[in-house]
Amino acid sequence: DRKREALGAGSPIQPIIKDVGEIYSRLLDHRPVIQGEIRYFVKEFEEKRGLRELRVLENLKNTIFETNEHVLPKCEQAMHDSLNEAFKRLQAANNMIHRLQEREREERKLQADKLMAREEKRIAHWEEFMKEQQNKQAEVDEEHRKAMERLKEQYSEMEKELTKYVSF
Repeated sequence: DRKREALGAGSPIQPIIKDVGEIYSRLLDHRPVIQGEIRYFVKEFEEKRGLRELRVLENLKNTIFETNEHVLPKCEQAMHDSLNEAFKRLQAANNMIHRLQEREREERKLQADKLMAREEKRIAHWEEFMKEQQNKQAEVDEEHRKAMERLKEQYSEMEKELTKYVSF
């Protein structure tokens, strides 16, 4: 308290303290200078950055506008033309496949008809062959029966002749 009273009473030390405070501020306290430099740097950075970002956004806007107005319609038209061409080719290929399938179906039907005709012919031929075999078998059986009868007659005649000679 005494020191405050001594300082506040207009003592001769007061101007010295004031001068020392100013010297200290100028020599050792750099906050106002640094704050000024920081404000200047931030202001310059924001101005330059803002202009650069503004230019980037403007370029982006122009690019988008150009794309929407010119590139996109060209791409849509090219895609539409390409899709139409591809669709026409696919339809042509589909028609060709249908024709090939129809030809193949007809060919299979012809082959099936030929196979059926051959099968019928084979069956008819087989039946004819079997009838022929039965007829031949009947002929052979008849021939065999006749041969057996002849042999029986021959053996019976031979037996009769033998009986004539055995009587001695």
